[in-house]
Amino acid sequence: MMTDALVFKYTFKFSDQKKKEFVVSVHKDTLTIMKESQPFYPEWTKLESFKCSHCPLDLSSNEYCPVAINLIDVIHEFKDFNSFDECDVIVETPVRTYSKFTSLQSGVSSFLGMRMVTSGCPIMGKLKPMFNFHLPFATLEETEVRILSFYLLAQYVRWKKGETPDWEMENLSKIYEDIRILNHNVSKQIADLESKDTSINSLVVLNNFADYVTFTLDEKMIDELEIIFQELI
Repeated sequence: MMTDALVFKYTFKFSDQKKKEFVVSVHKDTLTIMKESQPFYPEWTKLESFKCSHCPLDLSSNEYCPVAINLIDVIHEFKDFNSFDECDVIVETPVRTYSKFTSLQSGVSSFLGMRMVTSGCPIMGKLKPMFNFHLPFATLEETEVRILSFYLLAQYVRWKKGETPDWEMENLSKIYEDIRILNHNVSKQIADLESKDTSINSLVVLNNFADYVTFTLDEKMIDELEIIFQELI
């Protein structure tokens, strides 16, 4: 079974010798997290109560929110930590290992983003193409360039297939507006579950990425892009 999986390991090491480890296996073909289903999940993870206002999932066939059930262990493990706690974060991917001494908020944000995209949520699933090239600790600028590049490459593929491409990236703006709404809802839903603020602030970081990309798309940033790509224009 593991031959069909992409395995990622996140390790959080703290100065007091405490350590938190998470191993995530993702199916190579579907890019959906591989985990054994449980007969019951906490009541708060039920879709009827956790559902976002724009969620396309049918309540009759989805008892639990896929994002919520993938946050259970993260919320539990970090419930007694503060977002500003510093730690060494080591991320082992199938192709290389990344490490950074940073705030817990930053490390958990990267981890949450990966878990949410592969959770089975149709809204977060729009970012699956980027998951193939998972980049922990990405800056806002790196995220922007990756998103725009991936999306425009996808439009080129559509064009080559004789389909109508979205060169103006109008649908990308819609995708990130949907993600912004989702992040806001998830933050609100788990607020009462946290004794401290680590997971909440990590979702705020993810939301900042969504807001930044939406703003950039509105502004176009043509001048800056011309400077970056002047040798190719």
